[in-house]
Amino acid sequence: MILRSVCRGVGPVSCRVVRSGAAWLGAGVLTLTSVVAAAQGFPTKPMRIVVPYPASGPTDITARVLAQKFSEATGRPVVVDNRPGAGGIIGCEIVVKSNPDGHTLLIMPTQVAINPSLYEKMPFDTLKDLAPITQLTTQPYILVAPATAPFRTVQELVALAKSKPGELRCASSGIGGGNHLACELFNKIAGTKITHIPYKGAAPALIDTMAGRVEMYMPNPITALRQVEAGKLRAIAFTGAKRVSILPDLPTVAESGLPGFDAGVWMGLFAAAATPADLIQRLYRDTARFLQQPDVRKSLASQGGEIIGSTPEQFGAFMKAEVQKWAELVKISGAKAD
Repeated sequence: MILRSVCRGVGPVSCRVVRSGAAWLGAGVLTLTSVVAAAQGFPTKPMRIVVPYPASGPTDITARVLAQKFSEATGRPVVVDNRPGAGGIIGCEIVVKSNPDGHTLLIMPTQVAINPSLYEKMPFDTLKDLAPITQLTTQPYILVAPATAPFRTVQELVALAKSKPGELRCASSGIGGGNHLACELFNKIAGTKITHIPYKGAAPALIDTMAGRVEMYMPNPITALRQVEAGKLRAIAFTGAKRVSILPDLPTVAESGLPGFDAGVWMGLFAAAATPADLIQRLYRDTARFLQQPDVRKSLASQGGEIIGSTPEQFGAFMKAEVQKWAELVKISGAKAD
């Protein structure tokens, strides 16, 4: 009816243009309507949260907390799918190649921003193929030393390192990991030449630090606190931007003479890149609400994490900055994944 009235008085070519434009507009309205409907009716089937690491680790624990909340809120089952391997790349690729309907999500720590410069060939583009939903948490490392170390502060450590270039050693749980690059960041900002010593995991690195075979290590605080309390390790500083409630009197590296030093582990929630924007916003709002619930806050705080809950836009900008930051440190370190 509308098209007939519009086409009156115009030639056949013009009428075809009008009909074509109207059809395009109608398709656009239908697409927008379907996107909104998809977000409103979501989820329509069980959800899956992919964790690119083994069960029982910090990423897995965070995923299970969120899975329970999504299930309670939607009435749908939510499965945590552990897919370890290749520094998290295997799990990430599963999500990248998944149907972009919001039913398959990814929880990934800082390594997702390190991998693009660590691996020569990636099966996907991290910034283009993953849609950031929200940064869930951030957690600093804790700079520890043997209980018998001849220094008690960051400034004393820096002075000792400068007096013995290359002689002091910094342990890490593996080449190209977050605490390896934290050692490189320390050298860069402090102007020191502390030698990196990689271990196959956190446990042997911790053991050798306690034994005095290395002078410093920056592990997850929960990993080290028991040994600090037992007097087997000395806590020197936290590595994040601010102090942590579990040891409120312990300063940060930045406030101890190395301004700008900020290293640690954050957790992020992602979906496949083509997931509709409306659905990304829905997932963000739901997750942000979960993060404010007392039981969730308590669970994540027990791991030493500080809740963030940034918007998709904020998290996207943060991701770009992180990829650039770690790329510079990977280049300095010369680290390459096998």
